[in-house]
Amino acid sequence: MHPTLNIAIKAARRAATVINRASLDVDLLRVEVKSPNDLVTEVDRAAEEAIIQVLREAYPSHSILAEESGETGPEAETEYQWIIDPLDGTTNFIHGFPQYAISIALARRGVVEQAVVFDPNRNELFTASKGAGAFLNDRRIRVSKRIKLQDALLGTGFPYRQFTNADTYMAIFKELTQKTAGLRRPGAAALDLAYVAAGRLDGFWEFGLSPWDTAAGSLLISEAGGLISDLSGEADYLNTGNVVAGTPKIFPALLQIIQGHCGDKLSA
Repeated sequence: MHPTLNIAIKAARRAATVINRASLDVDLLRVEVKSPNDLVTEVDRAAEEAIIQVLREAYPSHSILAEESGETGPEAETEYQWIIDPLDGTTNFIHGFPQYAISIALARRGVVEQAVVFDPNRNELFTASKGAGAFLNDRRIRVSKRIKLQDALLGTGFPYRQFTNADTYMAIFKELTQKTAGLRRPGAAALDLAYVAAGRLDGFWEFGLSPWDTAAGSLLISEAGGLISDLSGEADYLNTGNVVAGTPKIFPALLQIIQGHCGDKLSA
């Protein structure tokens, strides 16, 4: 296992300790509203601090992009950047809905090379290193073998902060409801992407995501034999925030339907 991946796993487990302890008394948490339907708790911040402490001790020269604290690190641009979501699925966590995860990725010159998505509820550790495959608790994982969209189970996430494209989203949802085996909206994109990598979902799409939502999951999918892109079919999803992913056979059909409703980009 690559040394940086070992450090990422250590950081994720440190954050999980914070999250699991807090999950016992969710009703006592202080919750703040960053923007409509976008919440943050003291647990998000404490978990992020725990992750950053581990990373800084091991790699003080690396920069960090984290959901709560933003971009920090050396003044000059560095070759390496950690991309962190300390608690993906905060709204689920607040409600005691056990679908949330810790997401940590390491990018080198903008290319994700290491990935960890850790589900503290199920003790499921998804990991990937570029060129070395994807794993769930040390077991190699691959995307599913389904080839027909009509047999596919898809994941998605509805708009919850910015509703400009809500009608487009619902039109896509309606068509895919009629053309697939089913749609799921669990509420934690990092886990949804990990589930595609593990073959639990056959595809996934969502708009308006942040880099920390998708960085780790994107590498998991690529290393598990899947495909992932933005709406134009290119690999610019970390910047656009628009993601389409799936098995090699499901992905093209899914992307074609989505593009049929919004082309290769969304309205501003």
